This record gives sequence, structure tokens and C-alpha cells, in this order.
Amino acid sequence: MIKRWLVNLGLLVLIGGIVAFLYWRPQPENDGPAVHEISALKLADFSRVSVEFPAKAPVVFEKIDGYWHIAQPYKTRADQMSVQRILSIVAATSQEKFPADDLARFGLDQPKLKVRLDDEEFLFGTYNPVSGEQYVTYKDAVYLVATTYSESAGVQVVEMIDKNPLKPTEKIAGFDFSRLEQWEDIRLNVDLVEGNWKASTDKAKPVQDEMNEWLEITWTQGAAKSVEPYTPDRNATYPSFEVKLQGGGKVHFDKLQESPELLLGRPDEGLIYHFAPDIGFAMLNPPLHIPKEE
Repeated sequence: MIKRWLVNLGLLVLIGGIVAFLYWRPQPENDGPAVHEISALKLADFSRVSVEFPAKAPVVFEKIDGYWHIAQPYKTRADQMSVQRILSIVAATSQEKFPADDLARFGLDQPKLKVRLDDEEFLFGTYNPVSGEQYVTYKDAVYLVATTYSESAGVQVVEMIDKNPLKPTEKIAGFDFSRLEQWEDIRLNVDLVEGNWKASTDKAKPVQDEMNEWLEITWTQGAAKSVEPYTPDRNATYPSFEVKLQGGGKVHFDKLQESPELLLGRPDEGLIYHFAPDIGFAMLNPPLHIPKEE
């Protein structure tokens, strides 16, 4: 009995020693490189962004009703993700940090790019020949960051236009296709009434799930391949249609071209949207199952 008690006591002492060793042993030092946050700013903090290159007019974005718009060189809706990529510099990190007491050393005395976020300013200088990263200064320090930040800011302004033909606040309630060639004979209108699709012709047999999928793929998620400014020709007449909106509004579109790609002009915003032929055809031809006349 005494022998067993001594064995248990010895095991208890051994376990206690192991626990004490693990608790009190020196912790290994982190030999990894230090990571420096460029700023403590948040992406949602800003309402104005200015991108400035030497000898170029600035590109300016402003947030209106929660959405980013291009304010200069012309006024139109902005692609929201494009602006977010420019803003992402505030969340950048760097393994290199230098005092900002010799800006010429980093090409920051004559910066290649300035990004102003409200009253905050980020300057972009030369590139590090070893890492390929770019020097950026903010406040009283200089950092090395990936070139993607300046590349995002340097995208041509036309590529930063929102490629969705409808504003985020414009909710579809129906379509007036009656002035398009393929629907002129039946003066086609389709409307979303209390969650169900209705057509203006008794010949149509719309399947609700198919119509909902058509709307989602073509008009809700469907974005143009590219966008360009549009100045309507008052002497030209184009086939046209209107998107009916919830609340009673309408958006007018001119069909400028159907092949080899669909070109839709939106006069009120001065934009032309380029769509691939397959998605373009689907946009103007809802699946109504209208029998073909023999």
C-alpha cells in the first residue's frame, strides 16, 4: 500500500514539473518580418476620391445616396468595385517602412500619382528594382506596396463607368417592347403584377419561373461588355423600348445596333452599352412561348 502511494506521489510530482516547465519556459521569438499598416482609415469613411496624374485632368468620384458616381471629367454612375479598389490603399500593409524625410530618394518629390480621399493624401513614387513594388507615402512615413494599388487608380475613366444599364435604385416592374420590330405587330408589353408576369397578348403563355430567370440573367445580373459616352442624334430615329419601374417611372433605351453586338443607348445618362449578341438577343426577347404563325 505504501509502495503504491509513493508511486502515485512520484507521478504527481512529475506531472507538476512538466506543467511548470511548459508554463515558465521562454517563448520563441517571432522571427518573421514586421507588418506595417499604412493607415487606420476605413473604406467607408470617405465621400470624395480624386485621382491625379501629372499633366492630366483629375478623375473625381463622389458618393451620392450611398453610391459612387464619376464627377469629373463627366458626370455618370461609377462602377462601385472600381472605386473600392482605389480606396483599398487605406487597408494596405507593408513589410518596409521608412521616414519621409528624403522624398526624392523614393521619387516622391515629383510623384507619379496622387490619390486624395477627402482630406487624406497618398503619393505614389518610383518602383523598387528588386521587389518590383512601389513606394507610397502617407503622413510621415514611406512604404513599399504592391503595384496593384496604382494600377487600379490608373484605369481609364471610361472603364470605371457602371456597366449595368439600370441604376441600383431602379427596380423593374415591366417592359414596353411595342416599338421594337419583332413586337410591333402585337404591341408587346410585359408587366410584373403582384409577383406574376402578365403579357399584353393572349397568345403569350409565360412560365413564371422562366420569366424570373430571364429577368435575373439578362437585366439584373447582365452587365455590358463595355460602355461609352452617348450624344443622341436628334435627326436620327431608332427602334426603342422602355423599362417600367416600380413607382411608375420609366427608362428609355434606343436600340442603335443589333449585330454583331447589341448597342443600347440611354439618352438620359448619355451612355451606350455594348452587349454580346447572345445576351443582347435575350434581353429583348422574353420567353413568352408565343406560337409562330404559319
